[in-house]
Amino acid sequence: MSSTPSSAPSSSASPSASTAAPFPAARPRGPRPDWLTDPKVWRTEVLAGLVVALALIPEAISFSIIAGVDPAIGLFASFTMAVTISVVGGRRAMISAATGAVALVIAPLNREHGLGHLVAAVMLAGVFQVLLGALGVARLMRFVPRSVMVGFVNSLAVLIFLAQVPEMHDVPWAVYPLIAAGLALMVFFPKVTGVIPAPLVSIVVLTVVTVAAGIAVPTVGDRGALPSSLPVPGLPDVPFTLDTLRTIAPYALAMALVGLMESLMTAKLVDDITDTHSSKTRESIGQGIANIVTGFFGGMGGCAMIGQTMINVKVSGARTRLSTFLAGAFLMVLCIVFGPLVSGIPMAALVAVMVMVSFATFDWHSVAPGTLKRMPAGEIAVMVITVGCVVATHNLAIGVVVGSVTAMAVFARRVADVVDVTAVTAPDDSTVVYRIDGALFFASSNDLVGRFRYATDPDRVVIDLSAAHIWDASSVAALDTVEAKYAQRGKTVEITGLNDPSALLHGRLSGELTAGH
Repeated sequence: MSSTPSSAPSSSASPSASTAAPFPAARPRGPRPDWLTDPKVWRTEVLAGLVVALALIPEAISFSIIAGVDPAIGLFASFTMAVTISVVGGRRAMISAATGAVALVIAPLNREHGLGHLVAAVMLAGVFQVLLGALGVARLMRFVPRSVMVGFVNSLAVLIFLAQVPEMHDVPWAVYPLIAAGLALMVFFPKVTGVIPAPLVSIVVLTVVTVAAGIAVPTVGDRGALPSSLPVPGLPDVPFTLDTLRTIAPYALAMALVGLMESLMTAKLVDDITDTHSSKTRESIGQGIANIVTGFFGGMGGCAMIGQTMINVKVSGARTRLSTFLAGAFLMVLCIVFGPLVSGIPMAALVAVMVMVSFATFDWHSVAPGTLKRMPAGEIAVMVITVGCVVATHNLAIGVVVGSVTAMAVFARRVADVVDVTAVTAPDDSTVVYRIDGALFFASSNDLVGRFRYATDPDRVVIDLSAAHIWDASSVAALDTVEAKYAQRGKTVEITGLNDPSALLHGRLSGELTAGH
């Protein structure tokens, strides 16, 4: 067989073939997005984006008020965050926009130094998030246990519901039947058809009823004026000095950490709901890029929004980046083109949507009597502590950190109690072998020293660690103490059965942890 392929051009190839040869063959294209090939998916994504955009408007205005800025600043932030993250984010269909957590962090900076410093802090927070993402901070998500995740989800549901309570207090009586009607529509309409998202139907129907009947109830327009033009790019109006950096850096770092934690937790939740995997590193970097872009357009920054994400993913059934992009695009279209119409949407319609979201988000199985009866007490305590901290502080990051630390403490105590020490004495009473089973670390090794019979043991002592593992310096120090106590009585100690990592750590630290070194 010839080594030259039959398709290779010969020396007498035609001019046209020679001309075409230098151009590389076209690379095969990847699969096209589902929304380009499936009209049903396209319809779902478009309608989901519209519902989310409607729900974003009052939220963005509320968060602007919390941050102490004009409502347009929050709306611009929601627009740029959603559009940017739809391209650079790692979790498809997740919604990022202006959030309450970010507003609470940067509000003091805006109050003390003004909008220019706030925008500069948003851009610096984005830089921090890009750096943290590149350094692999997303890998820390593996240390968040399931009990904390359940507490995170349940606390989110509670916060979403509590955020609607002010909208039901000291309002006209007509608000209550409107909310009830909205909830009824969202419960029963999907039984008729799933073509149109029930939240969108609820919003449209309640708006038409209130406008046609002239019912006087609070509307979206009562929350603040909607912008009439697109945001203009530009740099923040601050002096680019070291003093400015020292002023904004603490707020920027706090915003970066809070935003990343909420976004990564929300991404993990969407992974579970959709049974798909997402790149947490890409999401971390994407959040940073989105905040830099948002700051460049004068926005207040943001992160993933659990409530709107649940509307998009769980209620409306969206699964692609198109819904996220359209949520931001529709937001600006609704504000600029249909501002007067959107301003007339009754707040009761949006409250009904968010109440339904809170009930759909809550993990009711986690609090069922049968589940609580089977769950270990420590796991229940971690879940309750997480929920309590989040609800008390209205800060998801604090709840997750406190819950994770509590879970680690519960785990350490549980593991410390499973270390077993058994002693077997040779028939001639010349040697005693202590077999240690379990993980040796700071919590379990503290009691190790008291498990030996120093005065009555034979002159030769063997400590068998073949069923144990040495994890830290505390364990090495404890073994050194045991050896020293036997040495004081003229007895020898031999440590056997060390696996390679334990032997390496013990060899490096043994004898080097006392005050004399």
